Amino acid sequence: MKALQHFITITKHKIIVMKECFRVGLYSQGLLHDLSKYSPAEFRIGCRYYQGTRSPNNAEREETGCSTAWLHHKGRNKHHYEYWIDYSLDGTRMLAGTKMPVRYVVEMFLDRIAASKVYKGASYKDSDPLEYYLGGKAGDLMHPETRKLLEKLLHMLASCGEEQTYRYIKEKVLRRRKRRHSG
Repeated sequence: MKALQHFITITKHKIIVMKECFRVGLYSQGLLHDLSKYSPAEFRIGCRYYQGTRSPNNAEREETGCSTAWLHHKGRNKHHYEYWIDYSLDGTRMLAGTKMPVRYVVEMFLDRIAASKVYKGASYKDSDPLEYYLGGKAGDLMHPETRKLLEKLLHMLASCGEEQTYRYIKEKVLRRRKRRHSG
């Protein structure tokens, strides 16, 4: 078991997400981000499958057919679109993604940046989170409006960089949410 290495990796990730959340004004989300990774249900699995170059959940999934740590994690962290999957009412499919609150879409975006920074290290580029996303398996389960915002932010990051993207998030994305809730 590689408990110390895993602890350092998840803590580094958490600190990066916290700093990025603070930059856009999501203070409580920054403080509370991914606390479930320190729970026994997730931490033990993370230590067992730790590799240092990718999520231990993928290694657990490859060995056993599913990741119990991921199932635990996604059910407790609202910044994962999988948290927002529910039974569909439209009759066309059994399950569907529901629209995520904007603040959690932003946290999901920042989470992807932090994961890329942790696993890529010094070779990180602003296009890495987009490349990782495009190679992923989000499929039809992400709500279309959630997907649209996430993809917009990922493309903006890749083409314009962090400063411009974070300014856009603060001034347009999150400000719109505050105006809607204040009136």
